[in-house]
Amino acid sequence: MTLDPVHVDDIASMAGAIATSVDDTDHDDIARTVWEQWLDPLQSPSGGSPVVEPLDDQRLSAAAIDDVALVESPFPTVHGLDSGTINPTTFKNGLVLDVAHAAMAADPSDLDLHRHRSIVMTVHTRDRTTAFDDEWRHSDEGYGRRRVVHAPRVSKYAEGVVHALSLYLAESSHALEHAEAVDDLLLLDGPLYPKELLSWQDRDAELRDLAREAKPKSVVENYIRLVETFVERDVPLAGFVKNPAAKHIVKTVQKHFRKSGSGDVPWVDDTSFFVRLLERGNGEGPDDRQTDALTFTNWFVSRGGADRQLSVDGDAFGIDRKLDPEAYTVTFFVLYDPRTDVCYRVEAPYAFTKDPERRENLTQHVVRDVAAGRGPPLAIAKADELARVSAVEKAALRRKLEETLSSGSVHTYNDIRWFEGEGE
Repeated sequence: MTLDPVHVDDIASMAGAIATSVDDTDHDDIARTVWEQWLDPLQSPSGGSPVVEPLDDQRLSAAAIDDVALVESPFPTVHGLDSGTINPTTFKNGLVLDVAHAAMAADPSDLDLHRHRSIVMTVHTRDRTTAFDDEWRHSDEGYGRRRVVHAPRVSKYAEGVVHALSLYLAESSHALEHAEAVDDLLLLDGPLYPKELLSWQDRDAELRDLAREAKPKSVVENYIRLVETFVERDVPLAGFVKNPAAKHIVKTVQKHFRKSGSGDVPWVDDTSFFVRLLERGNGEGPDDRQTDALTFTNWFVSRGGADRQLSVDGDAFGIDRKLDPEAYTVTFFVLYDPRTDVCYRVEAPYAFTKDPERRENLTQHVVRDVAAGRGPPLAIAKADELARVSAVEKAALRRKLEETLSSGSVHTYNDIRWFEGEGE
């Protein structure tokens, strides 16, 4: 402990000074105003298609946790899919690489399916004479498969590029490989589409150009083919986002507020807005909230931010789409769990959610599982457990890579301070 009680008191005093100048008593009113007046539909001040609009009647709902946890799922079986990585690692010989490991889980369990894994290693180097691309190679009696990918050369962002390509290629290819195993519902651990790759289009010139190169495009194409595969099989597909990072609702409302001279929106992202909207307080303090029910929104169509690329307004990076472009559009609803004070976002393609019954079934299953498990749906939790690379495993893998490459990884002072792998 490096802080004495007097230092803790000092910090509390500083926070108190800030609190006196920040008044959030009207934030509930602002949230309600945005909800009631701006989202049906939410249009950009510059025009064009709505950024967000309700897919059905706009409403806020609550489900008693003890009751909904006992409701039977509309889906007899549910599969979950996740991909974990060791995190980008830079080596002294100039290589930058990341390794992703994808697995599919079933609820009820299917141990044979659980054994199947897809491993992708993406490598970046400035040496123009080297080439690492490889086809899929099988191991573990055919249950495992692995592939090395040579990342496109960049002057910046090498770590981000190898991470995104490894993560999304492992996830999407494993989902396509085992699509036939899914009979009723597949939940991806994360967004429906590779948001990080899609967001490159709106970043600086180097990433914008990179986004349309063959390898990133092939990863995006995997997700497009995944949607088409599940539409053809008439089996719903959805993404469960545990840490939503979208900002396009707040950013668009902020533009309207400034244009009308209404001041600033008090939230930095959409999640903060939805928490304020969905949290039900007892009026006795910021942490004193009602915890007997999960609260959630209706479904919305989203065409803002990275979601635009796979909507009618986007060109999907020029990838051929076999279905009507509207079928790929991201739709979502937001769910708030007051027990953990956490907001989740559930995404699915319009091809499935345009059907009211299917929307209701997806909502019911997710709300039920979150209520029962106090966290992500069981199939997602199982997939996360299978695919997760622990801190100890990451450290061991990095040491093994250092031996194999005959090159040490580049360390920072934090590696010494916190010990390798700790806190990840």
